[in-house]
Amino acid sequence: MFESITKMLPPLPERMRPKNLSEYVGQRHLVGPGCILRNMMDSGALSSFILWGPPGVGKTTLARIIAGTLDREFYTLSAVSSGVKEVREVIDAAKSKSLFSSAAAPILFIDEIHRFNKAQQDALLGAVEAGTIVLIGATTENPSFEVITPLLSRCQVFVLKSLEVDDLQQLLDRALREDEVLKERNIEVRETEALFRHSGGDARKLLNILEIVVDSQVGKVDPILIDNRTVTTCLQENVAIYDKGGEMHYDIISAFIKSVRGSDPNAAVYWMARMLDGGEDPLFIARRLCVLAAEDIGLANPNALLLADATFRIVHSIGMPEARIPLSECAVYIASSPKSNSAYLAIDKALASAKSDQTAAVPLYLRNAPTKLMEDLGYADGYKYAHDFPGHFTDLEFLPDKLSGTVFYEPQPNPQEDRLKSYLESCWPKYYKK
Repeated sequence: MFESITKMLPPLPERMRPKNLSEYVGQRHLVGPGCILRNMMDSGALSSFILWGPPGVGKTTLARIIAGTLDREFYTLSAVSSGVKEVREVIDAAKSKSLFSSAAAPILFIDEIHRFNKAQQDALLGAVEAGTIVLIGATTENPSFEVITPLLSRCQVFVLKSLEVDDLQQLLDRALREDEVLKERNIEVRETEALFRHSGGDARKLLNILEIVVDSQVGKVDPILIDNRTVTTCLQENVAIYDKGGEMHYDIISAFIKSVRGSDPNAAVYWMARMLDGGEDPLFIARRLCVLAAEDIGLANPNALLLADATFRIVHSIGMPEARIPLSECAVYIASSPKSNSAYLAIDKALASAKSDQTAAVPLYLRNAPTKLMEDLGYADGYKYAHDFPGHFTDLEFLPDKLSGTVFYEPQPNPQEDRLKSYLESCWPKYYKK
């Protein structure tokens, strides 16, 4: 009786996961000679830190390499599936081992630490401060917003960057040269532009695409071709595979944003549902709603920004699955609101002016005069207090002399801004003409 045994291999990104710094690609500003994380590893003086960067740039891999290089015990938790109970179990295990060993503190790696709520993060504080564990957190979100201040103050934050073309080329070359499957294939790389573009600086995505493209041609052609046409065609035919685990994150968020901006509430909730179903962080969606409310609805309906802000706070408080309801309410509301980008255009125009000339002086009458010398020099002389005049308005030039008469804010045609325009026309007829 013969038994057939099929060797089940892990996906290519896992097969190619670097085991040491010599195999690690990118982030030279952190792990290059003389840089901060390399110095920590060389000295063994490891302190708690948070790795902040986009997906697929090596956050988890770097934590594992550090633990392996320093021969530290390594615990790992996912903020998606772990709670206070699991955190305390790890801390208790670390304390127990420290009683019987003089080994350095173990490393606790928490992936997606931004998804931990306040109670879960509070549970880490004592152990981090006492040095019972060295915490390495990984996040795709700004830690300033998502990590509680007491924990953030006990950790350094290191920013990881998307991989550059040279980094992606190194990954591709190494995979073709060293992977136990790919090195046995007859693969011809003719073009890499589409491969690198679709990867978006994400190592995991690059290797996933490579594996999909190669697998789609095995047994059909020889040599197996990697070129722009083949990559694009293959991805279009394998959308479900390519999208697995949120691979089309940026495409879907783009569709969501454009649907809201285009006043289509049905498309907006559909793309939101796609994101939520794919495991997207609801706070990421809530933040995008805040930006949309300010950038695209703006002064046409200022209440949209208030609702978006309230939605963010509510989502942060209640979490999923209930958070889907206020997210849907907000998305439908702002998609159905009148649109204006006048505030967005105004600040960009003002920023361009500010950057082009940093020498425009504040008129003396707009300056404070806290000292006698300043008063003698004419500071505040000639300032008119608006509330002392009829209608609480006085015709006073508030811009620097060289910018006098510049209009940054242009009201757009909608009921709310029509009222603003009418008021500005009455105040500033030389700038806002009927």
